[in-house]
Amino acid sequence: MLKVSILDGYVDEPTCLGVPPYISPYPRYITGAILENDKSANISYITIDQIRKNENYKKINSEADIIIVIAGISVPGRYLSGFPASPYEITELIKTLSKPLKILCGPAARYGFGIAGGRKTRYVEDIFDLIIKGDSEIVIDDLLKNKYQIENVDPNKHRKDANEIRNFAIKGSKIVTQHPNFPQYLITEIETYRGCPRSIVGGCSFCSEPLKGPPDFRPIDDIVDEVHALYDFGIRHIRLGNQPCIFSYMSKDAGKSEFPEPNPIAIESLFKGIRSVASSLRTIHIDNANPGVIARYPKESQQIAKSIIKYHTSGDVAAFGVESVDPIVIKKNNLKATKNEVIEAIKILNEIGSKTGPNGMPELLPGLNLVFGLNGETKKTYDMNYDFLTEIFDKNLLLRRINLRQVIPLPGTKMFETGTKIIYKNKAFFKKFKRKVKENIEQPMLKRLLPKGNILVDIYTEKHDGKVTFGRQVGSYPLLIGIPGILPLNRFINVRVVDYGFRSITAVPFPLLINNASKETIQALPGIGSKRTLRILANRPFKNKEELSKVFDDPIIVNDIIKYVKI
Repeated sequence: MLKVSILDGYVDEPTCLGVPPYISPYPRYITGAILENDKSANISYITIDQIRKNENYKKINSEADIIIVIAGISVPGRYLSGFPASPYEITELIKTLSKPLKILCGPAARYGFGIAGGRKTRYVEDIFDLIIKGDSEIVIDDLLKNKYQIENVDPNKHRKDANEIRNFAIKGSKIVTQHPNFPQYLITEIETYRGCPRSIVGGCSFCSEPLKGPPDFRPIDDIVDEVHALYDFGIRHIRLGNQPCIFSYMSKDAGKSEFPEPNPIAIESLFKGIRSVASSLRTIHIDNANPGVIARYPKESQQIAKSIIKYHTSGDVAAFGVESVDPIVIKKNNLKATKNEVIEAIKILNEIGSKTGPNGMPELLPGLNLVFGLNGETKKTYDMNYDFLTEIFDKNLLLRRINLRQVIPLPGTKMFETGTKIIYKNKAFFKKFKRKVKENIEQPMLKRLLPKGNILVDIYTEKHDGKVTFGRQVGSYPLLIGIPGILPLNRFINVRVVDYGFRSITAVPFPLLINNASKETIQALPGIGSKRTLRILANRPFKNKEELSKVFDDPIIVNDIIKYVKI
């Protein structure tokens, strides 16, 4: 029996996220390709975090006939539940294995391992028998058909079209059951199409997506059938994030126009089809959206946004790849939208999606990605970008997130020639800019987005840091929530907002069981300092609200906290 070990070192690409709680299409498609050739194959799926926590997982890799490593980040991110594998980790792990055929795929195979924003990638060729720079599932399919003879396989081979992966996507869905986050805290990243509409004009200077060519759309039925299979295996959270722009799915004149006309009917059919086969999905979110498309086609984009909201779950985010509003940087890097176009796109989504949904978050808001270290960047670039964010705030427009990152120069892109010299030159500007945005834009925006007292539903507790429990909702770019006190992990709770960080909020469980709550949690309540907390602890348990009220010397404070607690 063929034994295959899939080691997920996690991927983070412009259009694909596979860092927990996400699982990318890579392990699913690869599993499907293996099962297509050998139904009896024994496939083990292991994450890099499982190996970090338990050395026994290394034994599974050593006993395999083939080990397939999925790894690489081509865009830097912030992670809580896991962290992508480094080239050093992979090297130390793989070089100790003698038996398995060793295969590398993902961004690390195509571009090298991304270490962090502002730094070049690194390669680890000499420890692998096969490095797949093409489509991993297609090359592995060929490898199995050729009886594992590497010399007969083209590592650069790509799929002919999207139809070729239909069976792989469906058959490989079963591998999700082996993920350590399965089932309640696992989001499957769903691919809707490969390639970028702007590839016909070269695309953005730093982005790897235009290298994949014009869009190759997956048929609606194929996506729906894949979701159906995942749903049958127990998946309850999905994100249609594996594409450059969800608003451009099945767009008219794709491959002919840089900004093809959106197809609202197709997107309505896609979301409706998903809901028809997976009615109890707890999360349906999106990711990338091109503000240039939304600004050029406001009527169609409004219709699409309404369709998304009709079938999705609230707290959704459309990530706008803005990169910069400096006209010189836009021109030199062939960016996708001007400042005015981005603001128009933000307005459109605010008009349609700013209403609060069932989970306490707005239905659908834009997020902004700004990239630094690009050609043409000067000190004025930072001033213009800051003025742009200030203008958005002053217009009372809402943003769910602002992502500031430094470019990773990838081989094959125009930015690779420039490298990191602009990043190092403007390092001080970037550091100052980040601080100003955190203090003057992000925190005030959070206060506007979620006023104190707002209730957020289904917060999954993930991690303890000292005497604080951190959790998030499941979805695209979920807000980080710090809950004072040590709460049980891996559970869903409701919370109520009490305070703000720069990019996070502080909240307490809702309703708060005052007779059982910890000192740290009680002290986080509005108006409750250390002295009043001690008074509460000394007089517990309370039989009713009247007994609790007698503890306080100020009736106003009583009225403030009663809405937070339960006796």
